[in-house]
Formats: sequence, structure tokens, C-alpha cells
Amino acid sequence: MIKVSVLLADGFEEIEALTVVDLLRRAQIYVDTISIMEDYTVHGAHGINIQTEDLFEEVNFVESDMIVLPGGMPGTTNLNAHEGVRRVVKDFAAEGKPIAAICAAPTVLGNLGLLKGKRITCYPGVETEIQGAVMLRTQVAVDGNIITSRGVGTAIAFALKLIEVLVGEDKSREIAEAIVYEK
Repeated sequence: MIKVSVLLADGFEEIEALTVVDLLRRAQIYVDTISIMEDYTVHGAHGINIQTEDLFEEVNFVESDMIVLPGGMPGTTNLNAHEGVRRVVKDFAAEGKPIAAICAAPTVLGNLGLLKGKRITCYPGVETEIQGAVMLRTQVAVDGNIITSRGVGTAIAFALKLIEVLVGEDKSREIAEAIVYEK
């Protein structure tokens, strides 16, 4: 069974996180919502609180096939400041496992030096915080094991690309049709 870990920090962008969780689950992909805070309840940037399945310390990330970092502020700042998140992201990079980041969250990857020479996209305005990457203005960018996207308006395209990467284009297209999403 494919397993995806979505890392949530106080101040996460709700649409970016929950669109991924929802669409991947529709594709029959196991998604684990993980709080990096000290509580199972994580507070979204717009006042929507989410009850996660696990706390960061409870998860064996070796069992995960992909990690997803939603953006939002100060969610991205909180992800970047978490030593465990940085360790897991570096481990996934070293193993070539998919790492997905949307909005401002690619800055977490950039701060770890993982985006040098990579073709990526991110929220307009945070490009200056990412050194050495090739910036695209596409909804979603895939370069090797790194998948990035721009923000709330690209969350569906991002989630569908994650489905495509994990289980194939046919399943991604099936989910797009089921939710009446037109590219």
C-alpha cells in the first residue's frame, strides 16, 4: 500500500493541505496527517483547526512513500524550524523518495540545499528566498523526486500530479473527471 505523510504545522494553508489529503484518499492512497506541533490539533492559517492522525514523534517515516509540505504562514516557518522535519526531508532526498512542497514550503527544501539546479515553482514573492533553482511559472513542476506548486489556486493540479507520480496518469485523470476538474 502506498503511504503519503502530510506534515502539518500551526499556520498551514488549509486548502493546500486538505486538497492533497482529499484527492489522494479518493485515489485510494493512504494519507497520514501528521502534526509537528505538540498536539494532535493543528491550527490553520485561516482559523480552521485540523485533528491529525499522528504526532511527528509517533511516525516511522521509513514506511512513507512520499512526504508533502503544505505552505501557508507561519506554517512554512514552523516546518522550516523543526529539526525533525529537516532530517526527514534530507532522508527522503538521499533515498530519492518523492518530496512535494506547495506555496512557500519549497523554501524549506531550498534552505536544505535540495533545489540547486532543480526546475521548480513556488508562491510569487518567495522566489528570492530560494537560491540556485530554475524558477518556472507553471502550476506544478516536477524535477526528479521534487514536486512543487504555486499556492491555493494550484492545489488541485498539485494533488492530481501527486496521484500521477504515485499511481499513474490514468488514476489522476479518473479523479480529475470525478471532481469535474478541467485542465
